[in-house]
Amino acid sequence: MPKIDAHQHFWTFDPVRDSWITEEMSAIRRDFLPQDLQPVLERNGFEGCVLVQANEDNDFLLEIAARHNFVKVVVGWVDFLDEQVEEKLAHYQQFEKMKGFRYILQSAQDRALMLRPEFKRGFQKLQKYGYTYDILIYQDQLAYTKEFVAAFPDQPFVIDHLAKPAIKQGDTAEWGRNMKAFAEHQNVFCKLSGLVTEADWKSWKQNDFAFYLDTVVETYGVRRLMYGSDWPVCLVAGIYEEVLGIIQEYFSSFSQAEQALIFGENASRFYTINS
Repeated sequence: MPKIDAHQHFWTFDPVRDSWITEEMSAIRRDFLPQDLQPVLERNGFEGCVLVQANEDNDFLLEIAARHNFVKVVVGWVDFLDEQVEEKLAHYQQFEKMKGFRYILQSAQDRALMLRPEFKRGFQKLQKYGYTYDILIYQDQLAYTKEFVAAFPDQPFVIDHLAKPAIKQGDTAEWGRNMKAFAEHQNVFCKLSGLVTEADWKSWKQNDFAFYLDTVVETYGVRRLMYGSDWPVCLVAGIYEEVLGIIQEYFSSFSQAEQALIFGENASRFYTINS
C-alpha cells in the first residue's frame, strides 16, 4: 500500500482571492504547483497525495490531477446551499480522481451553518454520488458538528486539522471533551494535519502536540487517523520534514502495521485510492 500525504494544496497566488494569506504568512504568498511538491514527497518516501481545495476553482485542481499521477485524489468545493448542487455533483462524476468535497465552515458567520435545513438538504446528495466530505471547522464548532454527523451515519467524514485546537494558547479541556464525543461515530475519520499552524510558529516543540495526539488516538484509534502535511500552509511554521517529523516521532513506538495505517492505508481506504 503506498504512502499517502492526505492533505495538501496547490494555487496560483491571487492577493484578492487569497486574502486569507496575510502579510504575516509571507512565506506562502506565492504560487505553489506540482513541481514544488513532487520532489519533496519523493524525498520523504510518499507515492501520492490528496489535493484539497483552497478556493472554488475545481477545474484548476482537476487539470493538475489529470497531468500528474502522484495526485491520487481531488477534494473539491461545492456550495451545498445552491439549489442546483445535485447537478454539479452529477457533473463531477466523470472525473475519476474527484472523490470528495469540502465547504469552508470555519469562516461562516453562522457557527452552526451545517445544521441549517437548507445546508443539510444539499449535503444529503453527497452519499448518492459516493463522495466523501472533509470537515473544515474551528474547535468552537465541534459540538455543532457532532450533531451534524449524527444526522448522516452512512456518510464518510474526515475532520481536517483536528478541528484547529488552540495549541498556542494551551487550550485543552473544551476541545478534548468535544473531540472525544466522536468516538462512537465510526464513519468519522480525523486528519493529523495543521498542527504547527495552530501552535507558536517560531518556537513550537514536539511536546506541544502530545495532548492533542493522545486525544485523537484515544478517540479514533489507529484505523481512523491519517497523516496530512497541509503543505504549503505548514511552511509558515516549518519545513515539510519538520511537520512530518512530529507525526513520525509520536507514532515511532507503534507497530509497523499501525504506522502503515496512519501514513497511507487509512487514506487509501477512505478515499478509495486504487493505486
